[in-house]
Amino acid sequence: MAAFSYQALDPKGKTVKGVVEGDNERQVRTQLRQQGLRPLEVKSSVKRAGQVKPGGKPQPTEGGLKGLLSSLSASNGIKLSVKDTSLVTRQLASLIQSGLPLDEVLNACANQSRKPQIKAMILQVRSRVLEGLSLNQAMAEHPRTFDDLYRAMVKAGEGAGFLGPVLEQLADYTENSQETSQKVKGAMTYPLILFVVSIGVVIALMAFVVPNLVGLFENQKAELPFSTKLLIGMSDFILSYGVLTLVVIAGLVAGLKQYLKSPKNQLKWHRLLLKIPLFGELNRTAEAARYSSTLGLLVKSGVPVLEALSIAAQVLTNRHIQAAGKEVAVSVKEGMGVAKAMDQVDEFPPLLVQMVASGETNGQLSEQLIHAASNQQRELQFTLATMMSLLEPMTILFMAGMVGFIVMAILKPMFQLNQMV
Repeated sequence: MAAFSYQALDPKGKTVKGVVEGDNERQVRTQLRQQGLRPLEVKSSVKRAGQVKPGGKPQPTEGGLKGLLSSLSASNGIKLSVKDTSLVTRQLASLIQSGLPLDEVLNACANQSRKPQIKAMILQVRSRVLEGLSLNQAMAEHPRTFDDLYRAMVKAGEGAGFLGPVLEQLADYTENSQETSQKVKGAMTYPLILFVVSIGVVIALMAFVVPNLVGLFENQKAELPFSTKLLIGMSDFILSYGVLTLVVIAGLVAGLKQYLKSPKNQLKWHRLLLKIPLFGELNRTAEAARYSSTLGLLVKSGVPVLEALSIAAQVLTNRHIQAAGKEVAVSVKEGMGVAKAMDQVDEFPPLLVQMVASGETNGQLSEQLIHAASNQQRELQFTLATMMSLLEPMTILFMAGMVGFIVMAILKPMFQLNQMV
């Protein structure tokens, strides 16, 4: 049974759209007519159809389904937001823990979704489960929707018989990761906006205010102060070459993006970012927290350590640290202990390495990793607070200094003129 998107007319002549399951297009049209709908268009959301009994009542939706087929191809699927991923995961966890069969769980979860794309994707997963695949195997056909971390935990939960609790943990992890990411972005947003506004104010003064005041000094025979000459020169540069400067900056940004398309260049760039004072430490701490929390969650869910190490390395965003994580997985595969392998790459905090060593010794690796993740989260919060306490006053001082320089450069020759008079 496959998922089909449809467009039909209801008894009142209103166009309705939705997704329904069926063996083929003809059967779906029959189902729609039985519901009092006049089918206008029926398209398969899956490129194959199984041979199982039909079921499911058409569920009209308000959202359009244009482009649904391309976005829900079996090889790619759709990319869910963190909110949608967490919602779907929690729904699956609650329904599974209620004791319902998996196919009914997926059908109920699809019916609860108000987004046609998500509904169709879940129905596709359900159709593959009905064909005999396990849940993680069916999800593997939608790698953009369910990544390696997600599928590994589902596989471990299915194998251990604790799929519901594992999905609950996965939903918590997804929400916590997003919360951490939002905190980092939030901490950087305010100083960045303040800095951009400061630059904008200075440029506006240079471009519109200073030129109008320059005329006051043109007829003076007295020598202008150096600060006033510098101000006039900066103003002339902005008026003459401001647009060209913006074009050059845009070109440099585009060139940098093109340069970073190469994995080798990305590795160099990310290694350089780690060396920037304060920002590099923030990046390293955030990556350590992400790595330890992912690894701890996977091990706790029953995923083999070697597989967990490989997946945990993939969730890292800094290419340099990601390469170190992959090196750890290779060393462990060759027989080295996790703590020793992490210490060898010298990219993870010593406290994290020590807690991993302790976990390996006492057989509580997952607990120690989760505890280490909590420590890294607290350190991340402290680093963010430190950055905020430094960046905000520095930005304000920069803006005050620039405005003060402009004011003094304008007032100083005026004072000289008054003294001459």
